[in-house]
Amino acid sequence: MTVSTVPRAVTTGPVRILLAEANPFVVSALTTCFDGEARFRLIGSVDRGADVLAVRPDTVDVVVLAWQLVDMIAPDVLRALKARGSGLPVTIFSNTRDLGHVRQSVRLGALGFCYQFDEPSVLFDTLHAVANGRICVPFIDVTKINDTPLAQLTVRERELLSVLARGWTNQQIANRTGISENTVKYHLKNLYDKLGVHNRAMAVAVFSRESSD
Repeated sequence: MTVSTVPRAVTTGPVRILLAEANPFVVSALTTCFDGEARFRLIGSVDRGADVLAVRPDTVDVVVLAWQLVDMIAPDVLRALKARGSGLPVTIFSNTRDLGHVRQSVRLGALGFCYQFDEPSVLFDTLHAVANGRICVPFIDVTKINDTPLAQLTVRERELLSVLARGWTNQQIANRTGISENTVKYHLKNLYDKLGVHNRAMAVAVFSRESSD
């Protein structure tokens, strides 16, 4: 577990939790867990990202945010909060063990990250740490937190990916860059290999996702 400190006042009294979760079984289970923990007070649950965005930061100490809500996924909620300059502390509660999700969440401003299959004590300790000004996530190499699939590309490959995203064909790329279409295909193959994708649609999807983080 990686823990570091961010500026935030120490919470006194029970930590006020808002649960953002679309699965009613998870909501029921967590409600029972929080009822048995004096350190926390579950003030409510919502199943839509729009409801999270409407919350006033001074009314909640930590939002427990599922990866998938009815109307949004967690990264979109985090982006919207970041764009608004919201100080709402968020802990992601994910049902997928994916360190890529951890890195993306931290880049977008999440202060905590837990898995649904962890022991309840892990979630409680994470929420308590976040409520008291700490970042608490599964162990990752923090020096690589900003590493993305795009970070390994050369300048030429980034330019190529950019024009792919604009819808250019191989022939258009060849005509406008002065190289042969076969050379374009060669560069595209190297690009796909680095991104771990099989075609231009998948490459453009990676570009769009990473560019919006």
